[in-house]
Amino acid sequence: MIKISKNLTFQVIVAIFLGILAGVFFPNFADSARLISKTFINMISMLIAPIIFFTIVLGIAKMGDMKKVGRVGGKALLYFEIITTVAILIGLVTANLIRPGDGVTPHLSKHASELAATPPKDTNWLEFISEIISPNVFESFAKGNILQILFFAILFGFALSKMGRAGRHTITAFDNISQVIFNMMKFVMKLAPVGAFGGMAFTIGKYGLSSLIPMGKVMLVVYITCIIFIFVVLNFICYLYKFSLWQYLKYIRQEILIVLGTSSSESALPSMIQKMERFGCSKSVVGLVIPTGYSFNLDGTAIYLSIALIFLTQVFKIELSAAEQVTAMGILMVTSKGAAGVTGSGFIVLSSTLVSMKLMPIENVTILLGVDRFMSEARSITNLIGNGIAVVVIAKSEKEFDEEKYQLAISPKAIEEPGF
Repeated sequence: MIKISKNLTFQVIVAIFLGILAGVFFPNFADSARLISKTFINMISMLIAPIIFFTIVLGIAKMGDMKKVGRVGGKALLYFEIITTVAILIGLVTANLIRPGDGVTPHLSKHASELAATPPKDTNWLEFISEIISPNVFESFAKGNILQILFFAILFGFALSKMGRAGRHTITAFDNISQVIFNMMKFVMKLAPVGAFGGMAFTIGKYGLSSLIPMGKVMLVVYITCIIFIFVVLNFICYLYKFSLWQYLKYIRQEILIVLGTSSSESALPSMIQKMERFGCSKSVVGLVIPTGYSFNLDGTAIYLSIALIFLTQVFKIELSAAEQVTAMGILMVTSKGAAGVTGSGFIVLSSTLVSMKLMPIENVTILLGVDRFMSEARSITNLIGNGIAVVVIAKSEKEFDEEKYQLAISPKAIEEPGF
């Protein structure tokens, strides 16, 4: 019993359960719980930028082949676009079959209407790409802009690789600093139960379980679709690339629970980088694919957005033709990238899509406000799982996957907390 109580997975599960109880019986605790959750996520966030930077720099410097870096990045982006398209398509099909919006009476609160009053910013691909190059790299680190840090780290790693023997001392120093940061992460992750408790207590305390009843159908559709996507689409990909989805999910179970408690996939990003390396993927592939995936491989977000769009058209009695739904798929593919990493991005993306297609007033989006937080767990967990599988796929395609490490990672004798 003592051994189980020290298990991080067990601790997070208990914390989530206690958070639900605290939210139900002590709703006034919500504001304090939000601060607890926010503090934990901030502790994780402060380590994301340096971990990404050192992981990518070391991976590229040791690889020393910029053509290979470009090839890995190209494969990753192609894979992301294909899988995201599949996710959007599944969401559209599921929403059309189950029709979660039928029978829902729209009610827009004054607060919700005010929230949607600011017009969404149109997505401009050229502007989006140009912003990847930061005029001030220190500002990028300060703001935690993952794509800008990624770009700078690639250049830094390439330049370091060209130094040859002269750069070995720098590589050794970076290796040591990287180990220090990961040791910091081990300490922070011990506080994961506290963060999960605060996140769940805030969600239940602020919105209440009663808010789920009127919108229960759309929530159910989102969760069912995410489950289908994981256990059908992603499971098929795992089968093609000859590794077990179940073993993979068991291996990252702690990250899944942390994301469930905090509703943030970024809370598991640093530990996922280390865990995917121990799962058998090379450092260079992990360092490139996971950070890029957080902006371009949002499978769960794509599913949610496609279902939410169809849900809104059903609630407000707007029939979309097949051609209009295909158009919506294309717009969602673009807008979901433009809003990646932005707080409240779901509402921004939906609003942008509604404006682009001229379907309805953007304030209609806010009927989802009360339950959006409850669906963010499904989105974030699906994003997390999808990004990890993408790393394995790219690593195997590049022959950068270590089967011995993989077998050790899924072994029953493996260390309980290999990523921390």
